[in-house]
Amino acid sequence: MTRWTANDLPDLTGRTVLITGAGRGLGLITAGELARVGARVVLGVRDTTKARRAFAGLPGAFEVRALDVADLGSVRAFADSWSGDLDIVINNAGVMDIPAARTRDGLDLQTATNYTGPFLLTNLLLDRITDRVVHVTSQLHRQGKIDLTDLDWRSRGYNGMSAYEASKLAVVLFSLELQRRLTAAGRPVRSVLASPGIARTALAAHSRSNVINRFTFLTNAAEIGALSVLYAATQDVPGNSYIGADGLGGLRGHPALRRPGKAGLDQAMAARLWDATADLVAVAAR
Repeated sequence: MTRWTANDLPDLTGRTVLITGAGRGLGLITAGELARVGARVVLGVRDTTKARRAFAGLPGAFEVRALDVADLGSVRAFADSWSGDLDIVINNAGVMDIPAARTRDGLDLQTATNYTGPFLLTNLLLDRITDRVVHVTSQLHRQGKIDLTDLDWRSRGYNGMSAYEASKLAVVLFSLELQRRLTAAGRPVRSVLASPGIARTALAAHSRSNVINRFTFLTNAAEIGALSVLYAATQDVPGNSYIGADGLGGLRGHPALRRPGKAGLDQAMAARLWDATADLVAVAAR
């Protein structure tokens, strides 16, 4: 069986794609490939100067806009400034296993970056999205545990890796409930999950888990990891599909249709999490 690569991307001329956190790593690679095949790529990034340098000289149409997904004010301002249709949103921005910190809204920084901010951004832009939302998750969502009474790590002892795993499980459940709502509303928009396997990027450079990047036989080069995101963004897959690496354990390999962990298929939990997150965002925004 021939493995899918970036050479199999369709022509995206006339399509507009928003990618968050696209200044480096998987986001940078994904943005470059989508622009290469004709898409207008909007980069939602914290550091616009750095992003412009990263994309200088690359072929394609890029537009750099300021967006910090961990800052609800920035998310709202970005959404308010958007005009016209938007074909694809790729929620790519993320952090991993960082020390405890709070955003200006008082939210846990890791949860806000990986989940809460993308939840708000997607909902604010949803009426304008015409094709799909792609959520970048992780195989580590399988170890995640959701505490609906303490989504924001206020009463529990904070643990960076546990917070990361929980945030990525929250992303999986978000996709599940988002797809349910889209289907119920009769909209053709799809919510799709992408896991790059263990991609060798700077995401975990400061984490104890980064030791695994030394074992290249267990991990994906960043260019291969990005293929799962590109596949999820462009291929005709069902709503709430989970695109992951085709190798053993989903740790490495080319994109294939896989299944999330059992906890990511809990529709009742997904609905409760949606409501709890909506409440959390509303309180933080006051």
